[in-house]
Amino acid sequence: MIGQLKGLVGERDLDEAVIDVSGVGYRVRFSMLTLMRLPDMGQPVTVRVRTVVREDAFDLYGFLSREEEELFLMLTSVSQVGPSLALKVLSGMEVEELIGAMGRGEVARLTKIHGVGKKTAERLVLELKDKVKVLALPAGAAKQHKAPMAAPKDDLVSALIHLGYKEPQAEAAAQAVAESLGREAPFEAQFKEALKALRS
Repeated sequence: MIGQLKGLVGERDLDEAVIDVSGVGYRVRFSMLTLMRLPDMGQPVTVRVRTVVREDAFDLYGFLSREEEELFLMLTSVSQVGPSLALKVLSGMEVEELIGAMGRGEVARLTKIHGVGKKTAERLVLELKDKVKVLALPAGAAKQHKAPMAAPKDDLVSALIHLGYKEPQAEAAAQAVAESLGREAPFEAQFKEALKALRS
């Protein structure tokens, strides 16, 4: 199985990017937050990879840190939580925030992640509350990658809609972020601020 890819960043979509390794392009799925931390197109990158093989698919899931990869594995070990839902969870909150929320049993906070209902949040807490405590995060782990350049409002709206929010909600959140942070703010900052507004 593929465990790591070292190559150049190719095309990217709202939940995946192509990693070009010596002329071979691997389509890899990422959480939204990690996708926004990838270097610019054509720049070198090394990503940790988990391969998920199903009867009808062969999917690669990518991560920029060991902690995110391990948390992904923990999430997918929970009943009724597959890789796609695990990526939604990782898209809705930073790794250290997720670890803290699950470790403290904050079900209500987890349900603010789009796509996570109360029953799922309760299962995450029940099954992972103690397990996540072994994930020791180095200081500044979430900030070790450079933030991407600013992106148009339409990109932010599209990203929010892709996560399952309705277009009017996404439009309103993007507008609020533009007013509070300015349109030149990095996409990652805009995206995180929009999610915070939508979860409040």
